[in-house]
Amino acid sequence: MKAARLYDYDPDMNVSLRIENVQTPTIKAPDEVIVKVGAAGLCRTDLHIIEGVWREIMDPDGALLPYTMGHENAGWIEDVGSAVKSVKPGDAVICHPLRTCGICLPCRYGEDMYCEHGLFPGLGLDGGFAEYFVTNERSVIKLGDGIRPLDVAPMADAGITAYRAAKRASKLLHPGTTAVILGVGGLGHIALQSLKALSGCRVIAIDREPAARALAKDLGADIVLDGGPKVIEEVHDHTGGGAQVVIDFVGELGVENITWRMARKGGQTFVVGYGGTVQVPTLDLVVNEINIGGSLVGNYTELVELMELNADGKVKMHYEQYGLDEINTALSDFKNRKFVGRGVIVP
Repeated sequence: MKAARLYDYDPDMNVSLRIENVQTPTIKAPDEVIVKVGAAGLCRTDLHIIEGVWREIMDPDGALLPYTMGHENAGWIEDVGSAVKSVKPGDAVICHPLRTCGICLPCRYGEDMYCEHGLFPGLGLDGGFAEYFVTNERSVIKLGDGIRPLDVAPMADAGITAYRAAKRASKLLHPGTTAVILGVGGLGHIALQSLKALSGCRVIAIDREPAARALAKDLGADIVLDGGPKVIEEVHDHTGGGAQVVIDFVGELGVENITWRMARKGGQTFVVGYGGTVQVPTLDLVVNEINIGGSLVGNYTELVELMELNADGKVKMHYEQYGLDEINTALSDFKNRKFVGRGVIVP
């Protein structure tokens, strides 16, 4: 089969994935499934992997490369292990990014992204930038009739990361309150739609890119701002003192240190994007009772919920499509923000 393989890490990303013919994966455990990849999403984490940001976590011994990236995957079941009962060859599926054990306590609690024995196709083992990849039965969700893998693949990670943040935020929001979304890209545009579906709050969307602002407006943002030098004051003016919730999908380039300044007293900031360093004077934390927390990828149940919202037409993925042979162009376009939303690779 064809696969896009990473051979080197480079902080400047002056490397290309190599399109190669490699052996098609086979079933090696009773709970495994082989998925014929219909589409695989491009994620900013893919850029960070190439840059070496994840090297100490996923490749501490330096023995991983070359390997096949791609952790946002959807397609059709090709083959199943002897213990698999919930899916069969030909079923259209989306794959939760983490292969979980189902036995450890975090899995029992339902927070399976904390799985103590989890494996992550695309981060540390071969993923979906290929014609086929292997995962396990616990990670797959059958798609409803008429739902194409191409239209939902990035929801396997970007979608549920955004949805989890929006779901947590919605518990703090009610009609009359305001949420701010910083960054209306691959995650932010899903969070915006999710907030609209889950909460009666107003949404302020902020992005420097005109195309992203246009998308935010089309998706129902109540106020759209350009993120200029007075953006904190603009948020405070629109909200009468700050937002109840601020969700930061950038997390670097200095944005992480304006985010918490947009929240009102007692407000909550969720940091989803990463790469920077949050610096908050302790006096501000105490006087304003600022709450700052991270938000990780969603769990399996949250992916099920997101698929329901997608099937109902309430949350859709905005994407740009590339062939597997065009993956390096896609990575470059993504890095340079030449498209809004998500990039999707189709083998």
